[in-house]
Amino acid sequence: MGARPTEATHVHIGRSVSDQSLALKFANRHGLIAGATGTGKTVTLQILAEGFSAAGVPVFCADVKGDLAGLSRASDPNPKLDARAEKTGPKDYGPAAFPVRFWDLFGEQGTPVRATVTEMGPVLLSRLLDLNDVQEGVLTLSFRLADDEGLLLLDLKDLRAMLVEVGGRTKELSLKYGHVTKASIGAIQRRLLAFEEEGGDAFFGEPALELEDFLDTDETGAGILNILAADRLMRAPKTYAVFLLWLLSELFERLPEVGDPDRPRLVFFFDEAHLLFDRAPRALVDKVEQVVKLIRSKGVGVYFVTQNPLDVPDDVSSQLGNRVIHALRAFTPKEKRVVRAAAETFRPNPDFDSEDAITVLKVGEALVSTLNEDGAPGIVQRTLVRPPSSRMGPVSPAERRETIVGSDVADVYGEAVDRESAYEILRERAEALAAQEADAPPTKRASRGGKRRSNRQTVSEAAIKSAARTISTTLARELMRGLLGGLKRRRR
Repeated sequence: MGARPTEATHVHIGRSVSDQSLALKFANRHGLIAGATGTGKTVTLQILAEGFSAAGVPVFCADVKGDLAGLSRASDPNPKLDARAEKTGPKDYGPAAFPVRFWDLFGEQGTPVRATVTEMGPVLLSRLLDLNDVQEGVLTLSFRLADDEGLLLLDLKDLRAMLVEVGGRTKELSLKYGHVTKASIGAIQRRLLAFEEEGGDAFFGEPALELEDFLDTDETGAGILNILAADRLMRAPKTYAVFLLWLLSELFERLPEVGDPDRPRLVFFFDEAHLLFDRAPRALVDKVEQVVKLIRSKGVGVYFVTQNPLDVPDDVSSQLGNRVIHALRAFTPKEKRVVRAAAETFRPNPDFDSEDAITVLKVGEALVSTLNEDGAPGIVQRTLVRPPSSRMGPVSPAERRETIVGSDVADVYGEAVDRESAYEILRERAEALAAQEADAPPTKRASRGGKRRSNRQTVSEAAIKSAARTISTTLARELMRGLLGGLKRRRR
Protein backbone atom coordinates (compact mmCIF):
# COMPACT_ATOMS: atom_id res chain seq x y z
CA MET A 1 0.00 0.00 0.00
CA GLY A 2 1.09 3.56 -0.60
CA ALA A 3 2.29 4.99 2.72
CA ARG A 4 1.05 8.41 3.67
CA PRO A 5 3.60 11.21 3.09
CA THR A 6 2.53 13.43 5.95
CA GLU A 7 4.36 16.41 4.46
CA ALA A 8 2.34 16.22 1.20
CA THR A 9 0.59 19.47 0.36
CA HIS A 10 -0.30 18.79 -3.29
CA VAL A 11 -1.57 16.02 -5.56
CA HIS A 12 0.70 15.69 -8.59
CA ILE A 13 -1.17 15.73 -11.92
CA GLY A 14 1.54 15.94 -14.57
CA ARG A 15 3.98 18.28 -16.21
CA SER A 16 3.78 21.19 -18.60
CA VAL A 17 6.48 23.88 -18.59
CA SER A 18 6.49 23.06 -14.88
CA ASP A 19 4.91 20.53 -12.54
CA GLN A 20 1.12 20.76 -12.39
CA SER A 21 -0.58 19.82 -9.15
CA LEU A 22 -3.70 20.34 -7.07
CA ALA A 23 -3.25 22.01 -3.68
CA LEU A 24 -4.81 19.88 -0.94
CA LYS A 25 -5.93 22.98 0.96
CA PHE A 26 -8.08 23.93 -2.03
CA ALA A 27 -9.28 20.45 -2.94
CA ASN A 28 -12.61 21.14 -1.23
CA ARG A 29 -13.25 23.91 -3.80
CA HIS A 30 -14.56 21.18 -6.09
CA GLY A 31 -13.54 20.34 -9.63
CA LEU A 32 -14.35 19.09 -13.11
CA ILE A 33 -12.81 16.36 -15.28
CA ALA A 34 -14.14 16.39 -18.84
CA GLY A 35 -13.27 15.05 -22.27
CA ALA A 36 -14.47 12.88 -25.10
CA THR A 37 -14.54 9.10 -24.81
CA GLY A 38 -11.07 7.56 -24.80
CA THR A 39 -9.13 10.74 -24.08
CA GLY A 40 -7.99 9.83 -20.56
CA LYS A 41 -10.68 10.98 -18.09
CA THR A 42 -10.63 7.71 -16.15
CA VAL A 43 -6.84 7.76 -15.78
CA THR A 44 -7.01 11.35 -14.52
CA LEU A 45 -9.64 10.31 -11.97
CA GLN A 46 -7.42 7.38 -11.01
CA ILE A 47 -4.26 9.45 -10.40
CA LEU A 48 -6.19 12.04 -8.39
CA ALA A 49 -7.69 9.25 -6.27
CA GLU A 50 -4.20 7.82 -5.74
CA GLY A 51 -2.86 11.21 -4.73
CA PHE A 52 -5.65 11.87 -2.27
CA SER A 53 -5.29 8.41 -0.73
CA ALA A 54 -1.52 8.81 -0.37
CA ALA A 55 -2.14 12.13 1.40
CA GLY A 56 -4.50 10.46 3.89
CA VAL A 57 -7.74 11.69 2.27
CA PRO A 58 -10.60 9.16 1.86
CA VAL A 59 -12.29 9.05 -1.54
CA PHE A 60 -15.68 7.97 -2.86
CA CYS A 61 -16.15 7.26 -6.56
CA ALA A 62 -18.71 5.49 -8.72
CA ASP A 63 -17.15 2.91 -11.04
CA VAL A 64 -19.24 2.84 -14.20
CA LYS A 65 -17.09 0.56 -16.38
CA GLY A 66 -15.22 -1.39 -13.70
CA ASP A 67 -11.87 0.24 -14.55
CA LEU A 68 -11.42 1.95 -11.19
CA ALA A 69 -11.27 -1.42 -9.46
CA GLY A 70 -7.64 -1.53 -10.61
CA LEU A 71 -6.80 0.92 -7.82
CA SER A 72 -6.73 -2.09 -5.50
CA ARG A 73 -3.82 -3.68 -7.40
CA ALA A 74 -0.32 -2.47 -8.27
CA SER A 75 0.39 -1.90 -11.94
CA ASP A 76 2.44 -4.46 -13.81
CA PRO A 77 5.94 -3.45 -14.94
CA ASN A 78 5.53 -1.47 -18.15
CA PRO A 79 8.32 0.37 -20.03
CA LYS A 80 5.77 2.79 -21.52
CA LEU A 81 4.58 3.84 -18.08
CA ASP A 82 8.16 4.24 -16.92
CA ALA A 83 8.90 6.41 -19.93
CA ARG A 84 5.83 8.54 -19.26
CA ALA A 85 6.89 8.93 -15.62
CA GLU A 86 10.30 10.15 -16.78
CA LYS A 87 8.54 13.01 -18.60
CA THR A 88 5.84 13.79 -16.05
CA GLY A 89 7.03 12.62 -12.64
CA PRO A 90 6.66 11.85 -9.85
CA LYS A 91 10.32 11.23 -9.14
CA ASP A 92 9.57 8.24 -6.91
CA TYR A 93 7.20 6.62 -9.42
CA GLY A 94 6.64 2.90 -9.04
CA PRO A 95 3.86 0.28 -8.93
CA ALA A 96 1.60 0.58 -5.87
CA ALA A 97 -1.78 -0.67 -4.69
CA PHE A 98 -4.13 1.42 -2.59
CA PRO A 99 -6.62 0.48 0.16
CA VAL A 100 -9.99 -0.12 -1.47
CA ARG A 101 -13.46 -0.99 -0.24
CA PHE A 102 -15.89 -2.20 -2.88
CA TRP A 103 -19.55 -1.24 -2.39
CA ASP A 104 -22.66 -2.16 -4.35
CA LEU A 105 -26.28 -1.12 -3.84
CA PHE A 106 -27.30 -4.57 -5.05
CA GLY A 107 -24.70 -6.46 -3.00
CA GLU A 108 -23.30 -8.29 -6.04
CA GLN A 109 -19.89 -6.72 -6.66
CA GLY A 110 -19.24 -5.23 -3.26
CA THR A 111 -20.41 -4.86 0.30
CA PRO A 112 -24.11 -3.87 0.35
CA VAL A 113 -24.98 -0.20 0.85
CA ARG A 114 -28.25 0.40 2.67
CA ALA A 115 -30.21 3.28 4.12
CA THR A 116 -33.51 3.25 5.95
CA VAL A 117 -36.63 4.75 4.40
CA THR A 118 -36.71 7.27 7.25
CA GLU A 119 -33.16 8.41 6.49
CA MET A 120 -34.02 8.94 2.84
CA GLY A 121 -37.06 11.01 3.82
CA PRO A 122 -40.23 11.90 1.89
CA VAL A 123 -38.68 14.67 -0.24
CA LEU A 124 -35.93 12.59 -1.85
CA LEU A 125 -38.23 9.58 -2.13
CA SER A 126 -40.74 11.74 -3.96
CA ARG A 127 -38.02 12.78 -6.41
CA LEU A 128 -36.96 9.18 -6.82
CA LEU A 129 -40.53 8.07 -7.56
CA ASP A 130 -41.31 11.18 -9.64
CA LEU A 131 -44.40 12.02 -7.59
CA ASN A 132 -46.50 15.10 -8.15
CA ASP A 133 -47.18 17.64 -5.39
CA VAL A 134 -50.37 15.94 -4.19
CA GLN A 135 -48.73 12.52 -4.04
CA GLU A 136 -45.71 13.97 -2.28
CA GLY A 137 -48.07 15.44 0.31
CA VAL A 138 -49.60 12.01 0.95
CA LEU A 139 -46.15 10.48 1.29
CA THR A 140 -45.12 13.19 3.75
CA LEU A 141 -48.31 12.53 5.72
CA SER A 142 -47.41 8.83 5.89
CA PHE A 143 -44.00 9.67 7.37
CA ARG A 144 -45.63 12.05 9.86
CA LEU A 145 -48.18 9.45 10.96
CA ALA A 146 -45.40 6.88 11.42
CA ASP A 147 -43.55 9.35 13.65
CA ASP A 148 -46.68 10.18 15.64
CA GLU A 149 -47.47 6.52 16.28
CA GLY A 150 -43.89 5.34 16.87
CA LEU A 151 -43.71 3.15 13.78
CA LEU A 152 -40.27 2.63 12.26
CA LEU A 153 -39.97 2.91 8.46
CA LEU A 154 -36.90 0.83 7.67
CA ASP A 155 -37.56 -0.78 4.30
CA LEU A 156 -40.11 -0.60 1.49
CA LYS A 157 -42.46 -3.16 3.00
CA ASP A 158 -42.76 -0.85 6.02
CA LEU A 159 -43.62 2.05 3.72
CA ARG A 160 -46.14 -0.04 1.80
CA ALA A 161 -47.82 -1.12 5.03
CA MET A 162 -47.89 2.50 6.20
CA LEU A 163 -49.58 3.61 2.99
CA VAL A 164 -52.17 0.86 3.43
CA GLU A 165 -52.80 2.11 6.96
CA VAL A 166 -53.29 5.64 5.67
CA GLY A 167 -55.67 4.33 3.01
CA GLY A 168 -57.80 2.63 5.65
CA ARG A 169 -58.07 5.82 7.71
CA THR A 170 -58.60 8.46 5.03
CA LYS A 171 -61.57 10.16 6.73
CA GLU A 172 -59.84 10.41 10.09
CA LEU A 173 -56.54 11.56 8.64
CA SER A 174 -58.08 14.06 6.24
CA LEU A 175 -59.53 15.92 9.20
CA LYS A 176 -56.18 15.99 11.01
CA TYR A 177 -53.61 16.35 8.23
CA GLY A 178 -55.51 17.47 5.14
CA HIS A 179 -57.25 15.78 2.22
CA VAL A 180 -56.08 12.23 1.47
CA THR A 181 -57.34 10.20 -1.47
CA LYS A 182 -57.00 6.51 -2.15
CA ALA A 183 -56.19 7.36 -5.76
CA SER A 184 -52.99 9.11 -4.65
CA ILE A 185 -52.07 6.20 -2.41
CA GLY A 186 -52.60 3.80 -5.30
CA ALA A 187 -50.39 5.89 -7.56
CA ILE A 188 -47.57 5.86 -4.99
CA GLN A 189 -47.89 2.10 -4.53
CA ARG A 190 -47.58 1.59 -8.30
CA ARG A 191 -44.44 3.73 -8.41
CA LEU A 192 -43.00 1.71 -5.54
CA LEU A 193 -43.76 -1.49 -7.43
CA ALA A 194 -41.93 -0.23 -10.53
CA PHE A 195 -38.98 0.81 -8.38
CA GLU A 196 -38.87 -2.62 -6.76
CA GLU A 197 -38.90 -4.29 -10.18
CA GLU A 198 -35.68 -2.39 -10.97
CA GLY A 199 -34.16 -3.91 -7.84
CA GLY A 200 -34.15 -0.61 -5.97
CA ASP A 201 -35.69 -2.10 -2.84
CA ALA A 202 -32.32 -3.71 -2.06
CA PHE A 203 -31.05 -0.28 -1.04
CA PHE A 204 -33.51 0.15 1.84
CA GLY A 205 -33.12 -1.55 5.20
CA GLU A 206 -30.60 -2.31 7.88
CA PRO A 207 -27.81 -2.43 8.84
CA ALA A 208 -27.74 1.09 7.43
CA LEU A 209 -24.49 2.60 6.24
CA GLU A 210 -22.63 4.61 8.85
CA LEU A 211 -20.97 7.50 7.08
CA GLU A 212 -17.87 7.21 9.26
CA ASP A 213 -16.99 4.14 7.18
CA PHE A 214 -16.49 6.46 4.20
CA LEU A 215 -14.08 8.60 6.23
CA ASP A 216 -11.56 5.94 7.16
CA THR A 217 -7.83 5.56 6.69
CA ASP A 218 -5.88 2.32 6.82
CA GLU A 219 -3.19 1.36 9.32
CA THR A 220 -0.55 3.33 7.38
CA GLY A 221 -2.68 6.49 7.30
CA ALA A 222 -3.62 6.18 3.62
CA GLY A 223 -7.17 7.25 2.77
CA ILE A 224 -9.60 4.44 1.96
CA LEU A 225 -10.86 4.46 -1.64
CA ASN A 226 -14.59 3.64 -1.53
CA ILE A 227 -15.54 2.36 -4.98
CA LEU A 228 -19.22 1.89 -5.79
CA ALA A 229 -20.00 -0.65 -8.51
CA ALA A 230 -22.24 1.37 -10.81
CA ASP A 231 -22.50 -0.60 -14.05
CA ARG A 232 -25.93 -1.98 -13.15
CA LEU A 233 -26.90 1.21 -11.38
CA MET A 234 -26.46 3.15 -14.62
CA ARG A 235 -29.57 1.43 -15.95
CA ALA A 236 -31.56 3.21 -13.23
CA PRO A 237 -30.18 6.77 -13.56
CA LYS A 238 -32.72 8.34 -11.22
CA THR A 239 -31.79 5.88 -8.47
CA TYR A 240 -28.12 6.70 -9.09
CA ALA A 241 -28.76 10.45 -8.88
CA VAL A 242 -30.91 10.28 -5.77
CA PHE A 243 -28.49 7.92 -4.00
CA LEU A 244 -25.55 10.24 -4.60
CA LEU A 245 -27.60 13.24 -3.52
CA TRP A 246 -28.70 11.40 -0.37
CA LEU A 247 -25.08 10.61 0.41
CA LEU A 248 -24.02 14.22 0.01
CA SER A 249 -27.00 15.47 2.00
CA GLU A 250 -26.25 13.09 4.87
CA LEU A 251 -22.64 14.24 4.97
CA PHE A 252 -23.71 17.86 4.93
CA GLU A 253 -26.13 17.36 7.80
CA ARG A 254 -23.80 15.29 9.98
CA LEU A 255 -20.33 16.72 9.48
CA PRO A 256 -19.28 19.75 11.52
CA GLU A 257 -18.21 23.03 9.96
CA VAL A 258 -14.44 23.10 9.40
CA GLY A 259 -14.02 25.96 6.94
CA ASP A 260 -10.97 25.37 4.75
CA PRO A 261 -8.80 22.63 6.32
CA ASP A 262 -5.27 21.86 5.16
CA ARG A 263 -6.68 18.82 3.35
CA PRO A 264 -10.28 17.69 2.70
CA ARG A 265 -12.03 15.17 4.92
CA LEU A 266 -13.48 13.36 1.89
CA VAL A 267 -13.46 13.75 -1.88
CA PHE A 268 -16.34 12.64 -4.13
CA PHE A 269 -15.98 11.79 -7.81
CA PHE A 270 -19.31 11.71 -9.68
CA ASP A 271 -18.68 9.84 -12.92
CA GLU A 272 -21.25 10.19 -15.70
CA ALA A 273 -22.26 13.46 -14.11
CA HIS A 274 -24.92 14.13 -16.73
CA LEU A 275 -27.06 11.47 -15.04
CA LEU A 276 -27.41 13.82 -12.07
CA PHE A 277 -28.98 16.49 -14.22
CA ASP A 278 -30.47 15.00 -17.41
CA ARG A 279 -34.25 15.10 -17.30
CA ALA A 280 -34.08 15.58 -13.55
CA PRO A 281 -36.90 17.54 -11.91
CA ARG A 282 -35.95 21.14 -11.25
CA ALA A 283 -36.37 20.57 -7.52
CA LEU A 284 -33.76 17.79 -7.64
CA VAL A 285 -31.30 19.93 -9.59
CA ASP A 286 -31.82 22.78 -7.12
CA LYS A 287 -31.03 20.42 -4.26
CA VAL A 288 -27.80 19.26 -5.92
CA GLU A 289 -26.75 22.87 -6.49
CA GLN A 290 -27.53 23.80 -2.90
CA VAL A 291 -25.57 20.90 -1.40
CA VAL A 292 -22.54 21.43 -3.66
CA LYS A 293 -22.39 25.10 -2.72
CA LEU A 294 -22.60 24.47 1.00
CA ILE A 295 -20.70 21.22 1.57
CA ARG A 296 -17.31 22.85 0.92
CA SER A 297 -17.38 24.28 4.44
CA LYS A 298 -17.68 20.70 5.76
CA GLY A 299 -14.32 19.84 4.20
CA VAL A 300 -15.80 17.76 1.36
CA GLY A 301 -14.67 18.18 -2.25
CA VAL A 302 -16.96 17.21 -5.15
CA TYR A 303 -15.55 16.45 -8.61
CA PHE A 304 -17.79 15.93 -11.63
CA VAL A 305 -16.59 13.65 -14.44
CA THR A 306 -18.36 13.95 -17.78
CA GLN A 307 -17.87 14.00 -21.55
CA ASN A 308 -19.46 17.41 -22.02
CA PRO A 309 -18.57 20.27 -19.65
CA LEU A 310 -21.98 21.79 -20.32
CA ASP A 311 -23.63 18.77 -18.67
CA VAL A 312 -22.99 20.57 -15.39
CA PRO A 313 -25.41 23.48 -14.79
CA ASP A 314 -23.93 26.97 -14.66
CA ASP A 315 -24.76 27.45 -10.97
CA VAL A 316 -22.76 24.32 -10.14
CA SER A 317 -20.00 24.90 -12.70
CA SER A 318 -19.27 28.30 -11.18
CA GLN A 319 -18.30 26.51 -7.93
CA LEU A 320 -15.67 24.30 -9.59
CA GLY A 321 -12.24 25.79 -8.95
CA ASN A 322 -10.07 22.93 -10.26
CA ARG A 323 -10.44 21.86 -13.91
CA VAL A 324 -8.90 19.18 -16.09
CA ILE A 325 -10.24 19.16 -19.66
CA HIS A 326 -9.12 16.47 -22.09
CA ALA A 327 -9.73 16.58 -25.83
CA LEU A 328 -13.20 17.56 -27.03
CA ARG A 329 -14.51 16.89 -30.52
CA ALA A 330 -15.77 19.80 -32.61
CA PHE A 331 -17.28 18.57 -35.87
CA THR A 332 -20.73 20.14 -35.59
CA PRO A 333 -21.81 23.69 -34.73
CA LYS A 334 -23.15 22.46 -31.39
CA GLU A 335 -19.85 20.76 -30.54
CA LYS A 336 -17.95 23.91 -31.48
CA ARG A 337 -20.07 25.90 -29.04
CA VAL A 338 -19.21 23.37 -26.31
CA VAL A 339 -15.48 23.75 -27.04
CA ARG A 340 -15.75 27.53 -26.97
CA ALA A 341 -17.65 27.49 -23.69
CA ALA A 342 -15.10 25.12 -22.13
CA ALA A 343 -12.19 27.30 -23.26
CA GLU A 344 -13.81 30.40 -21.81
CA THR A 345 -13.83 28.88 -18.30
CA PHE A 346 -10.01 28.98 -18.18
CA ARG A 347 -7.75 31.83 -17.24
CA PRO A 348 -6.05 32.47 -20.63
CA ASN A 349 -2.48 31.49 -21.36
CA PRO A 350 -0.72 33.91 -23.75
CA ASP A 351 1.35 31.04 -25.20
CA PHE A 352 -1.58 29.26 -26.87
CA ASP A 353 -5.27 29.51 -27.67
CA SER A 354 -7.29 27.25 -25.36
CA GLU A 355 -10.12 26.81 -27.85
CA ASP A 356 -7.74 25.53 -30.54
CA ALA A 357 -5.77 23.39 -28.11
CA ILE A 358 -8.79 21.50 -26.75
CA THR A 359 -9.53 19.92 -30.12
CA VAL A 360 -5.95 18.72 -30.80
CA LEU A 361 -4.94 17.34 -27.41
CA LYS A 362 -3.47 13.84 -27.55
CA VAL A 363 -4.63 10.94 -25.39
CA GLY A 364 -3.23 11.55 -21.92
CA GLU A 365 -2.94 15.30 -22.44
CA ALA A 366 -5.23 17.86 -20.83
CA LEU A 367 -5.69 21.53 -20.20
CA VAL A 368 -5.22 21.96 -16.46
CA SER A 369 -6.12 24.89 -14.25
CA THR A 370 -6.07 24.61 -10.46
CA LEU A 371 -6.25 27.19 -7.72
CA ASN A 372 -3.04 29.04 -6.89
CA GLU A 373 -1.64 29.42 -3.39
CA ASP A 374 -3.69 32.60 -2.98
CA GLY A 375 -6.89 30.81 -4.06
CA ALA A 376 -7.10 32.44 -7.50
CA PRO A 377 -7.49 30.30 -10.67
CA GLY A 378 -4.14 29.44 -12.19
CA ILE A 379 -3.25 30.14 -15.81
CA VAL A 380 -4.30 27.17 -17.93
CA GLN A 381 -1.46 24.85 -18.93
CA ARG A 382 -1.29 22.17 -21.60
CA THR A 383 -0.26 19.22 -19.45
CA LEU A 384 0.99 15.69 -19.99
CA VAL A 385 -0.80 13.65 -17.32
CA ARG A 386 1.31 11.35 -15.13
CA PRO A 387 0.83 7.54 -15.27
CA PRO A 388 -1.02 5.79 -12.46
CA SER A 389 0.85 3.58 -10.02
CA SER A 390 -2.07 1.18 -9.73
CA ARG A 391 -3.44 -1.09 -12.44
CA MET A 392 -5.20 0.51 -15.37
CA GLY A 393 -8.31 -1.55 -16.00
CA PRO A 394 -10.57 -3.96 -14.12
CA VAL A 395 -9.72 -6.73 -11.70
CA SER A 396 -10.73 -10.36 -12.04
CA PRO A 397 -13.80 -11.64 -10.16
CA ALA A 398 -11.47 -13.62 -7.88
CA GLU A 399 -9.42 -10.52 -7.08
CA ARG A 400 -12.55 -8.50 -6.39
CA ARG A 401 -13.90 -11.22 -4.11
CA GLU A 402 -10.60 -11.35 -2.23
CA THR A 403 -10.78 -7.60 -1.58
CA ILE A 404 -14.43 -7.76 -0.50
CA VAL A 405 -13.93 -10.68 1.89
CA GLY A 406 -10.83 -9.11 3.37
CA SER A 407 -12.57 -5.81 4.06
CA ASP A 408 -13.21 -4.94 7.69
CA VAL A 409 -16.76 -3.82 6.86
CA ALA A 410 -17.84 -7.07 5.19
CA ASP A 411 -18.99 -8.68 8.44
CA VAL A 412 -20.81 -5.50 9.50
CA TYR A 413 -22.94 -4.97 6.40
CA GLY A 414 -22.74 -8.30 4.62
CA GLU A 415 -25.95 -9.84 5.99
CA ALA A 416 -29.26 -7.99 6.09
CA VAL A 417 -31.39 -8.32 9.21
CA ASP A 418 -34.98 -7.43 9.93
CA ARG A 419 -36.27 -6.10 13.22
CA GLU A 420 -39.78 -5.22 14.27
CA SER A 421 -40.96 -2.13 12.46
CA ALA A 422 -44.10 -0.68 10.88
CA TYR A 423 -44.89 -3.75 8.77
CA GLU A 424 -44.80 -6.20 11.67
CA ILE A 425 -46.66 -3.92 14.09
CA LEU A 426 -49.45 -3.11 11.63
CA ARG A 427 -49.80 -6.77 10.73
CA GLU A 428 -50.14 -7.69 14.40
CA ARG A 429 -52.77 -4.99 14.86
CA ALA A 430 -54.78 -6.32 11.93
CA GLU A 431 -54.54 -9.91 13.17
CA ALA A 432 -55.58 -8.93 16.70
CA LEU A 433 -58.54 -6.95 15.37
CA ALA A 434 -59.57 -9.86 13.16
CA ALA A 435 -59.46 -12.24 16.13
CA GLN A 436 -61.48 -9.81 18.23
CA GLU A 437 -64.14 -9.53 15.54
CA ALA A 438 -64.28 -13.29 15.12
CA ASP A 439 -64.84 -13.83 18.88
CA ALA A 440 -67.54 -11.16 19.19
CA PRO A 441 -71.22 -12.37 19.51
CA PRO A 442 -73.15 -12.25 16.21
CA THR A 443 -75.68 -9.74 17.63
CA LYS A 444 -72.87 -7.28 18.32
CA ARG A 445 -71.16 -7.83 14.97
CA ALA A 446 -74.35 -7.19 12.98
CA SER A 447 -75.75 -3.71 12.41
CA ARG A 448 -79.36 -2.78 13.07
CA GLY A 449 -81.76 -4.78 10.94
CA GLY A 450 -78.82 -6.66 9.48
CA LYS A 451 -78.73 -4.26 6.54
CA ARG A 452 -75.57 -2.34 7.18
CA ARG A 453 -72.35 -3.03 8.99
CA SER A 454 -71.00 -0.53 11.51
CA ASN A 455 -68.28 1.95 10.69
CA ARG A 456 -65.93 0.15 13.06
CA GLN A 457 -66.47 -3.12 11.25
CA THR A 458 -65.82 -1.54 7.84
CA VAL A 459 -62.50 -0.11 9.01
CA SER A 460 -61.58 -3.49 10.47
CA GLU A 461 -62.29 -5.26 7.21
CA ALA A 462 -60.22 -2.70 5.34
CA ALA A 463 -57.30 -3.21 7.72
CA ILE A 464 -57.47 -7.01 7.38
CA LYS A 465 -57.66 -6.91 3.60
CA SER A 466 -54.89 -4.35 3.43
CA ALA A 467 -52.62 -6.41 5.65
CA ALA A 468 -53.33 -9.49 3.54
CA ARG A 469 -52.40 -7.62 0.36
CA THR A 470 -49.21 -6.31 1.95
CA ILE A 471 -48.20 -9.77 3.15
CA SER A 472 -48.85 -11.41 -0.23
CA THR A 473 -46.91 -8.82 -2.21
CA THR A 474 -43.86 -8.99 0.06
CA LEU A 475 -43.67 -12.69 1.02
CA ALA A 476 -41.72 -13.75 -2.05
CA ARG A 477 -39.41 -10.76 -1.74
CA GLU A 478 -38.73 -11.52 1.92
CA LEU A 479 -37.71 -15.07 1.06
CA MET A 480 -35.37 -13.85 -1.70
CA ARG A 481 -33.50 -11.06 0.06
CA GLY A 482 -33.11 -11.95 3.71
CA LEU A 483 -34.74 -8.64 4.62
CA LEU A 484 -33.29 -5.82 6.52
CA GLY A 485 -33.36 -4.70 10.10
CA GLY A 486 -31.62 -3.24 13.08
CA LEU A 487 -28.43 -5.14 13.47
CA LYS A 488 -26.63 -3.66 16.38
CA ARG A 489 -23.44 -2.45 14.78
CA ARG A 490 -20.29 -4.29 15.77
CA ARG A 491 -17.56 -1.75 16.04
CA ARG A 492 -14.14 -2.66 14.83
